[in-house]
Amino acid sequence: MAIRLEYENTRHNAGFMVLDMLAEQLGEKIDRLKFKGKTAEVTIEGKRCLLLKPTTYMNNSGEAIVQALEFYKIEADHLIVVCDDISLDCGKLRIRRKGSHGGHNGLRSICELTGRDDFPRIKMGVGKKPHPDYDLAKWVLGKFGKEDSEKMAESAKNACECIKLMVQDKTDEAMNKYNS
Repeated sequence: MAIRLEYENTRHNAGFMVLDMLAEQLGEKIDRLKFKGKTAEVTIEGKRCLLLKPTTYMNNSGEAIVQALEFYKIEADHLIVVCDDISLDCGKLRIRRKGSHGGHNGLRSICELTGRDDFPRIKMGVGKKPHPDYDLAKWVLGKFGKEDSEKMAESAKNACECIKLMVQDKTDEAMNKYNS
């Protein structure tokens, strides 16, 4: 399985940044190839969890998610998806219990393949395109500048804290504390 390194640390991989930081906090690495992705089995706040970074293209993220859900025989509402959001300013977080895909192709894939949209998600603001005519693919596959990298590091740290609350069924607390 080939992993495209040119997409590392791009806006579209904001969710991966969070999972990598969380794994590091837990003393783990996300390096086991399974479910069309890189995985790590971890314990978060006393709960057994799987960290999964799909290695498919973003538009096919649902393939990896569905394989993991089916293997562990769990429902989509036990999922926490962390993804980029171009409608939020860089570094802002938005935690939701459920919702539509909102035009995000990764979320669209997950919604379509699970047949559900009632899974919690953490949206990481990566900023709007510089102007309306700017190519969206070029924008989301672009890397962060120094100032935005610093904002994203702080945002990723906060997203890790959100995940820790959410696995304890404290999504409302995460929303109240970190939604911006």
